[in-house]
Amino acid sequence: MVKASPFASVHEAVAAARDIWFNKVDVNGWLEAFSAHPQIGQPPSPNHPAASAQWSKGEQSTALATATTSTLQELFDWNARYKHKFGFIFLICASGRSTAEILAELKKRYPNRPIVEFEIAAQEQMKVTELRLVKLFSSKIKSTSKGDQHATVSVKKAEEDRVSIIGGHLTKTSESSFGKTSQISTRTRPPITTHVLDVSRGSPAAGVEVCLEIWKGTHPRPLFGKPDVGGWVFQGSSTTDGDGRSGQLMSIVDVVNPGIYRISFNTGEYCPSGFFPCVSIVFEIKESQKREHFHVPLLLSPFSFTTYRGS
Repeated sequence: MVKASPFASVHEAVAAARDIWFNKVDVNGWLEAFSAHPQIGQPPSPNHPAASAQWSKGEQSTALATATTSTLQELFDWNARYKHKFGFIFLICASGRSTAEILAELKKRYPNRPIVEFEIAAQEQMKVTELRLVKLFSSKIKSTSKGDQHATVSVKKAEEDRVSIIGGHLTKTSESSFGKTSQISTRTRPPITTHVLDVSRGSPAAGVEVCLEIWKGTHPRPLFGKPDVGGWVFQGSSTTDGDGRSGQLMSIVDVVNPGIYRISFNTGEYCPSGFFPCVSIVFEIKESQKREHFHVPLLLSPFSFTTYRGS
């Protein structure tokens, strides 16, 4: 794009972009472009250029505004299934689309043959590129059209500015691609999750408040019979959905901090006539386990409960 510039209009830029993308970029180039996108429902990597990160955030704004903890979890799960099948993240021009619409499209495209889906993903990537080129041009038009006296700013200068912006993106991408470890998370959900099953009814327990904490006391681990004020530090909270699954209790990170964690459930609110006003499950993540996933469910009845480490 830098070599093909300057462009007299956004239409010329889009035409050049389409020709480069579909006729001159190879399969590896497509996959490289796919991997640079944040996964739908996730924030951009800290390595993303500021403008690109801001555009990604804006394009997903409708989806994030219409998301619930349950739909986000479902989106994470389907994203994982999609990537496992096709080898790259789900690509869609998310601008103006709700979470429900994106989920529906993901499920619709999932049965596709890989070669078909690869072409669709490339088309969606092109839609994003076109959208961002329009934004790039419109931002320059606004900055150079404050009044008639400023309307004489040369087209050449504006084109040089655009080239420098695009070149900056290319430079940062190149710098981050060599000799550095990618910061894009390979997880599709938080490293600690849970769900609640009401075994007395044989159904998921919806509407149960859940809280996740980590031990940060003066001692390495909680000491029985010896209080340690401020020992437990809040990490996140949520409420179980219709499937009994909690929402996001912590950030999606590749490496979870080793330590002792506690998941607490407001069982008294869920079952006022039961024996347990609340239930807390304490477990430890060791240094050697920090890249693993920990699913810690609660199986509850009015007068008993059990747990296990799930998958």
